[in-house]
Amino acid sequence: MEIEIATIGGYEEVGRQMTAIRAGEDVVIFDMGLNLSQVLIHDNVETEKMHSLDLIDMGAIPDDRVMSDLEGDVKAIVPTHGHLDHIGAISKLAHRYNAPVVATPFTIELVKQQLQDENKFNVENDLVKMSAGETMDIGGKCELEFVNVTHSIIDAINPVLHTPEGAIVYGLDKRMDHTPVIGDPIDMKRFREIGREGNGVLCYIEDCTNAGRKGRTPSESVARRHLKDVMTSIEDYDGGIVATTFSSHIARVKSLVEFAEDIGREPVLLGRSMEKYSGTAERLDFVEFPDYLGMYGHRKSVDRTFKRIMKEGKENFLPVVTGHQGEPRAMLTRMGRGETPYELDDGDKVLFSARVIPEPTNEGQRYQSERLLKMQGARIYDDIHVSGHLREEGHYTMLDALQPQHVIPAHQDMKGFAPYVDLCRGQGYKLGRDIHTTQNGNIIQLVE
Repeated sequence: MEIEIATIGGYEEVGRQMTAIRAGEDVVIFDMGLNLSQVLIHDNVETEKMHSLDLIDMGAIPDDRVMSDLEGDVKAIVPTHGHLDHIGAISKLAHRYNAPVVATPFTIELVKQQLQDENKFNVENDLVKMSAGETMDIGGKCELEFVNVTHSIIDAINPVLHTPEGAIVYGLDKRMDHTPVIGDPIDMKRFREIGREGNGVLCYIEDCTNAGRKGRTPSESVARRHLKDVMTSIEDYDGGIVATTFSSHIARVKSLVEFAEDIGREPVLLGRSMEKYSGTAERLDFVEFPDYLGMYGHRKSVDRTFKRIMKEGKENFLPVVTGHQGEPRAMLTRMGRGETPYELDDGDKVLFSARVIPEPTNEGQRYQSERLLKMQGARIYDDIHVSGHLREEGHYTMLDALQPQHVIPAHQDMKGFAPYVDLCRGQGYKLGRDIHTTQNGNIIQLVE
């Protein structure tokens, strides 16, 4: 059976992920993501109103025209989790393929919300829920399997396409977390089984984000302890404390809500994406929040809440707001510019339970946001966080478990691939033989 891999997006940057696997006459697409930084550099861009070709030219979504070079029919579109760099282009590209979107329940719900907001295209692909541990037939000769992984968003999986030539493991975006705050640990037992079954693993496509960092990525439970220590240390402060984190990081939001209660403050979630992700997670029973927890996304509702906080006393509340990357229209950035009823005073604390995504647009916006906050007298608590991506030891563990015949670095550019390539070479792989560095728009033929 012929096996081809089209590396469509996410092989020259962190963002706009999209990869297609052709096994014989059947094609499966993994991820259809957005490169948010390419959107943020333009003022007031509303992607939901834009045509896909304009977004492709902007570099915001994958250029999927290479799909015409794959001689097969797309059987499924499989986003691995609900981050926008993995699902943000589904509303623009999925309608081109007569195939269902297959994902875990939380991811499907986020995709559904993306499609509801879409104004340009009518996307009618079936949305099919499949949980970790389940399988689906693909074209009669292949099988799709979801393996549970841990990441900085709930309900994440690594999909595996089982073919007669061996398994293809799409390994993007995971942390080897054995003590997660929400959900089950990463299923290393299943990965080791896949490495030993049948013809083994033909190819492993891997996220290289932290491949150059030594050691292993800590568990989310470590970030939780760090956050508790920071919040306990400022328990007696009688002014304003504001926290920000990734809106999609439900485990971190859960910890912030619980520790706010511990230090005698009422938590409140503010910002559209904060309301969206936490509200969805609660509605689907992934997390249980206290009944009194307010979630407000509309600007008028947010400003009313800020006025209530100022009236009743900042010392009684913990606003958890959007804006951890310094996004221009996010709540924290507006607070720094003095555009909300919330007034920052000298000594007020701002907790960044997030790390800057290492990309120039984000770094510049975050720097500006922090400068604005400091100009108002705020004191910054930075990097109360653990990454959602594997470091060196995690990569060694995955290679040992899967023993893949071929590896393809992803989720970076050529410079970002280098540490992972060196790591693989140390394990006996050779560049050009079984390590395949590639770029967007290329097709790699593994089996002729």
